[in-house]
Amino acid sequence: MDSRTFSALAEPNRLRIMELLRDRPRSVNEVAVELDLRQPQASKHLTTLSRAGLVAARREAQQRIYSVQPEPFEALRAWSDTFEQGWRDRLGRLDSHLDRLQHPRPIPTTKETS
Repeated sequence: MDSRTFSALAEPNRLRIMELLRDRPRSVNEVAVELDLRQPQASKHLTTLSRAGLVAARREAQQRIYSVQPEPFEALRAWSDTFEQGWRDRLGRLDSHLDRLQHPRPIPTTKETS
């Protein structure tokens, strides 16, 4: 898991840009207008996202069109999946504990001998 992914997505405007690009590729100007950013701000954020490998740009005439790159998100999903088994184990233990609380086993009594 590349920590640059988290670092790039931690900034609110970059996260909003990723959410916008999720729908379809867009130019820098479209991103700026849609998110009410100045063009240089949008460009700077897109550069950061590009360096993190989250987006790629292609030239189309005088514009750069940005699109989401799936690989970092696949790595993020694989990394987060490693936590799933741990949570399943914990929830399974909790379920067993709650079951024991709801259905306690009788405690064996010892008989006194005379």
